[in-house]
Amino acid sequence: MCTDLLHPAGPQRAAVAAQRLRRALAAGVASVALLCCTAAPAAAAESPGQKIADALRRSPVHVDPSLTSAVDAEQQRELAARIRRTHLPIRVALVPLVEGDSWGGKPEQLAEVVHDRMGGGPAILITLGEQPGDISAREWPSDAHQSFHAAAAVFFQKDMKGAGPAKRVARAIDIIEAGNGDAVYERATADLGAPAPTRTTADGAGAKAASGHGSPLVRLLSLAVGPVLLLAAVGLLLRRRSRLRDLSTPFALPRSVFAAARQADEAGLRDRAAEEVVRLGEEARTAQGAPAAVERALDAYAAAGTVLDRARGVPDLAGVFALVAEGRAAFSGAAEALPLCFFHPLHGPAVRRIPWRPLGRREQLRVAACETCLRAIRTRRAPEVLTDRQDGRPVPYFEVPAEDSLWAATGYGSLLSGADDSLAGRVQRGDFTRTRD
Repeated sequence: MCTDLLHPAGPQRAAVAAQRLRRALAAGVASVALLCCTAAPAAAAESPGQKIADALRRSPVHVDPSLTSAVDAEQQRELAARIRRTHLPIRVALVPLVEGDSWGGKPEQLAEVVHDRMGGGPAILITLGEQPGDISAREWPSDAHQSFHAAAAVFFQKDMKGAGPAKRVARAIDIIEAGNGDAVYERATADLGAPAPTRTTADGAGAKAASGHGSPLVRLLSLAVGPVLLLAAVGLLLRRRSRLRDLSTPFALPRSVFAAARQADEAGLRDRAAEEVVRLGEEARTAQGAPAAVERALDAYAAAGTVLDRARGVPDLAGVFALVAEGRAAFSGAAEALPLCFFHPLHGPAVRRIPWRPLGRREQLRVAACETCLRAIRTRRAPEVLTDRQDGRPVPYFEVPAEDSLWAATGYGSLLSGADDSLAGRVQRGDFTRTRD
């Protein structure tokens, strides 16, 4: 280069080289800009959650264009004004939910994705529900304003029957602002706790309604549902006959009940259970809680390891997760922490207890259920239930005799007798060995 510059033609060559370099740089910048411009729409299309989050940053109410006929611009402004008056971090995202979409048709999945795209933090997100005419709410931190039950209660309020989504969302916002969603939900769903009629099982006779009619519909429900939430089905038949015409699908045990414990999932589930056991041990050993609480957590850790080593299927692996949850509740200091979901412990922690009556038993139990199962119950659908095998066939795990299964005896923690009773304690005294006979 230095030699070229000293040569008479050097400056000219340098100028030409510089001009070529500028052209190359300009072309490169243009190519990058073009690439970004063409890639941007594709990126946006791949991130519908980000699009909703961006819209909610501009306004607390976002309505998909396909739903503007149901919630018009004026209604959207009224909802936004109502939200601002509450001074709460409420957002409304009304988008269609269908199976196979970006959210799997699940409002909780939509809420989680949008909340994450908005950066997390305290929030309340109201969406459409899984059923027609239903709405859903998810809240961070959970239950801070009883939002889940506030939205759930609207479905059962008589004056909301036939109301459009704007009115339902407005009612949910009012309940959330009042902070009494749990109480409103209890009142709205009081019928679900009504006693179920006595069932005769010795001679195989079907259940009869309290009215004495024993309708074919009741018999059909009894055969289809089995032990799963017969209480809710019969309660609805007896006390809400006027609403039966609104049911679009029969109350039946879903196919997913018998797909939940497929052996193909067992290997991955075992690896994940092992990771959780190791993590519990590390957390318990470094916890700064009361010695007694840490000891309970270590007991749960030891029991989880025992069950993991001897687990012979998904029900036992689910028991590992139940023991891990029990251990974490011990050293976390959580008061009256709920166990995992009674119906399907792999759904995760329960959010509340509900009345439930097993088939062939007169006493009514109160079992812990997760949000997914609660939603199924209140929309008159059977929740997904973890299955076990009895006599070579899959059955709901709680139908296995209690003397043959620790999990049937305890409901993965829902059916423990009191504060002094625990899954870890039962494993330590040898109850788990019954499942291996």
